[in-house]
Amino acid sequence: MNYISTRGAGIGERHTFSDILLGGLAKDGGLYLPNEYPKVSADELARWRTLPYADLAFEILRKFSDDIPDEDLRELTRRTYTAQVYCNVRDEENAAQITPLKTLGVEGGAPLSLLELSNGPTLAFKDMAMQLLGNLFEYTLAKHGQTLNILGATSGDTGSAAEYAMRGKKGIRVFMLSPHKKMSAFQTAQMYSLQDPNIFNIAVEGVFDDCQDIVKAVSNDHAFKAQQKIGTVNSINWARVVAQVVYYFKGYFAATKSNDERVSFTVPSGNFGNVCAGHIARMMGLPVEKLVVATNENDVLDEFFRTGIYRVRKSSETYHTSSPSMDISKASNFERFVFDLLGRDPARVLQLFRDVEEKGGFDLQASGDFARVQEFGFVSGRSSHDDRVDTIRDVFEQYDTMIDTHTADGVKVAREHLQAGIPMIVLETAQPIKFGETIREALEREPERPAAFSGIEDLPQRFVVLANDAERVKAFVAERTR
Repeated sequence: MNYISTRGAGIGERHTFSDILLGGLAKDGGLYLPNEYPKVSADELARWRTLPYADLAFEILRKFSDDIPDEDLRELTRRTYTAQVYCNVRDEENAAQITPLKTLGVEGGAPLSLLELSNGPTLAFKDMAMQLLGNLFEYTLAKHGQTLNILGATSGDTGSAAEYAMRGKKGIRVFMLSPHKKMSAFQTAQMYSLQDPNIFNIAVEGVFDDCQDIVKAVSNDHAFKAQQKIGTVNSINWARVVAQVVYYFKGYFAATKSNDERVSFTVPSGNFGNVCAGHIARMMGLPVEKLVVATNENDVLDEFFRTGIYRVRKSSETYHTSSPSMDISKASNFERFVFDLLGRDPARVLQLFRDVEEKGGFDLQASGDFARVQEFGFVSGRSSHDDRVDTIRDVFEQYDTMIDTHTADGVKVAREHLQAGIPMIVLETAQPIKFGETIREALEREPERPAAFSGIEDLPQRFVVLANDAERVKAFVAERTR
């Protein structure tokens, strides 16, 4: 397995999984992908159907990480995916499944289900990849006697998932950027209440896209990155994306009885990382009918999948919504899909994303490339605040199930793309307690709260506020890594 950049740098060079694990962006600003996707045979698909989650993760990950000995990788996945780590389940009987499938009902002739991905330590789907990433980082750093300073950006859930995965890990510091006063109270408390000496929270005076731009600016300062040993845990990190591939297979097996069946997945999307993992699963051979991209009012991705036009928004045009983890107008992982869409032509990808920086976007309808989107099974839809409130209320009344705001966006859009006889799986993103204000508006009651998080908003908080300035952030990091 060799990895290449979406923008073409280093063609002919050897890049292993471990090489790219700690680095994030490629040197040319592109994103890493395998030079070809490994294929899953019919025999493998049949054998994997009955595997527990940890062993399924091992089988999938070993196809992408052949430089890690099998015995080490198996130990890492088994240590990561345990019922003790993913213990915040709503149904104790399903604790061992890690990602239980909850069937809501049949609508339009199609079974409609939720794949529960938020049973981890921070009650968000980001834990599914981040817990593994923390163990992979510690393993790789120890093996090479290295240290790592992680610089990340979060719109709400990535930050807490990263910090809970990395807290106390040897050789690792975390510097997490978040938009000042633009996360929910619960999300803010989860991050800022951590007092571990290797965790640093930085509230940036701006929106999430500003935070993400700072991370990219620092990553593109190769001298600073090397000197300060900067790595990333954002969804541009390949290991995070490939770890998320696992639960598409697990969800497929839970929703079907035979590998001759097909399913569709709906994915609430902001940065395109989660649905990109679904795209990779499909490219590997998972029988996926449709990948449904669900956005909120920040509908850059929906606009693209409807029109072929990718038009990023300015910070002033990014809405602050009640599904804040999707308040993103520049989808970092989208470049990976565009690379595949354009037949893996790095020169064209490089030019298109130069156009994003210089002109604010690009148009694939005019070039004729947009027609190929159908070959990859993508469709999309958009949800508003009123939509998600109505959906939260409807799902609770019909199915006695409480969902968070982002999952509500997913359910709303999923219902627009149901096909009779094809199971529709909505990827759940978080537990409702993370977005209590909207739950109270929709249901006139308090959201369900796991006992471990009682009173978290009242804990002391530790963070620093910085201007939207990459140089200020670099100075802050440098001062704390001497």
